[in-house]
Amino acid sequence: MQYLERLQGYLNSFKTYSTNMVWGDLIEIFIIAILVYYILAWMKTTRAWALLKGLIVIGGFMVIAVIMEMKTILWIGEKVLGFAVIALIIVLQPELRKALEELGNKNLFWDFTGKLPFDSRKRVDESVLSERSINEIAKACTEMGRARTGALIVIERSESLREYARTGIDVDAVVTSQLLINIFEKNTPLHDGAVIISENRVAAATCYLPLTDNLNLSKDLGTRHRAAVGISEVTDSLTIVVSEETGRISIASGGELTRNLDQEKLRTMMRRIVMKVGDDQPAKGRGIFKGRSREKA
Repeated sequence: MQYLERLQGYLNSFKTYSTNMVWGDLIEIFIIAILVYYILAWMKTTRAWALLKGLIVIGGFMVIAVIMEMKTILWIGEKVLGFAVIALIIVLQPELRKALEELGNKNLFWDFTGKLPFDSRKRVDESVLSERSINEIAKACTEMGRARTGALIVIERSESLREYARTGIDVDAVVTSQLLINIFEKNTPLHDGAVIISENRVAAATCYLPLTDNLNLSKDLGTRHRAAVGISEVTDSLTIVVSEETGRISIASGGELTRNLDQEKLRTMMRRIVMKVGDDQPAKGRGIFKGRSREKA
């Protein structure tokens, strides 16, 4: 009953405030709404989005604790809150730095094309990867596998990979099998490192990727496979690896490695994961190794 009385008090306070509202208050509400929109649009393309969902779950649990008067849990939450903000700043330091750089480089107002600043999300009607690009990538990986040419191809999904693309060389070219094969050809300037594909274009080459620290991965896996798993652990990207030693093709997504794919299986998995045709994640079963792998790459 006391909670209903509190809610009624909040509603009465809101009515009183709304009747005394002036133009300055409306402008203030509008500015805050725009700022919240920009922050959410930025978080949607970074690891902060997953953290936000986790914080929402914790917040919901704390609300239940308040309603049920769980004093011990509330005491723990109060003590943890003191350093939780500092911990979040440390964890999100790369994303915050990138956001501040964008704030300094971009216009604060709408441009003539009607595009909102800081809105780096892909439009809903844009496919992350077209059917043509999927066929070109699958063809290139198959040819490189036959020739024992090592390759590492990262496909951007909802989370931006610009932070990693900056470590390489800008390409900005249409995805074709000939281009990918030429990039990874041995003894060429661009063959070392990863290629990043964004919005059906080869965005950059010779990019550096974070290596996974998963100690359960097979010792047979080389640097390319560890980099593929590493980037899939910190982003929602899809990474394709062609082994230089065996020519076998693998896919890394969500920290999981699917190995020994032929051209048709590779094409099917790209459709399933990137274009969301079928299951959104690789099916659990044979060929998927999370942590341990017995077959030589």
